[in-house]
Amino acid sequence: MRSTIHLVSARDAVDLRALIQPVIDRSLKGQFGRRLEGLDMDELATIGRAYVESQPRTFTALGDHLLGRWPDRDRLALGLAIRAAVPLVQVPPRALWGRSGQSLHTSLETWLGDVPPPSLTIDALVARYLGAFGPASVMDAQAWCGLTKLAEVFERLRPQLVTFRDEAGRELFDLPEAPRPDPDTPAPPRLLYDYDNVLLSHADRTRIITKEEAWSIASRTQESISTFTIDGFVAGGWRIRRERDRATLLVKPLRPLAPDDESRLAEEGRALIAFWADDVATHDVHIDLAAW
Repeated sequence: MRSTIHLVSARDAVDLRALIQPVIDRSLKGQFGRRLEGLDMDELATIGRAYVESQPRTFTALGDHLLGRWPDRDRLALGLAIRAAVPLVQVPPRALWGRSGQSLHTSLETWLGDVPPPSLTIDALVARYLGAFGPASVMDAQAWCGLTKLAEVFERLRPQLVTFRDEAGRELFDLPEAPRPDPDTPAPPRLLYDYDNVLLSHADRTRIITKEEAWSIASRTQESISTFTIDGFVAGGWRIRRERDRATLLVKPLRPLAPDDESRLAEEGRALIAFWADDVATHDVHIDLAAW
């Protein structure tokens, strides 16, 4: 799930945060443990919470405020410690469509007013994961949420689940009523954004991208890039270039595309670029036939 912005219901904001808190704590300690060593974390959380609850704040302002109390510390580490200790809401509007803006944060409790106690169990969380991403293995679920030791959860749920074996012999679990389309069901081209859950929600990603192709994409950039799929498998990357009154969707295949696939991808691309850049006069889709 990563320690990042998610759009969820108020109920899920309370429940999911409570269950994933150990992952957030572990991430903070792994990245900034040395920079926070020796700090009274309870005092830090109390001061940070009071500051964002007095009015929504940017992380820069929060870091500056905390530096007033701990001037010899790292501002980024202090700010992220508050994000880890205090459930935060990014107050809307973050920005307008196509424009940037400041991110202002307050506490979940201040935003909701009356916060009910968490009620989602880890068993229910795993069942919800399978509802979205099954069939999946224990390691897949752990890769998605960051929690460990989920094997015992799957064992408790086993009587309520169906199981399969993948090509490598790994056991996969799924909900009995979940849809499992015929393997020959057509999978239209899809343009996925970077960090899309369809790519990140399994430990074994070879179900959608080969290890060689994943390396080929990752080696060209330090950040994740937007990808597209053909017949359910990642087949390349895409980005949008905008120039005054023209917007162009640039598509770069990992391998040569069949004529039918190229045509269907271009059709999907035209729909995306028309939606994304509906305020410009001209929309283009350019497919670079020179594969990576």
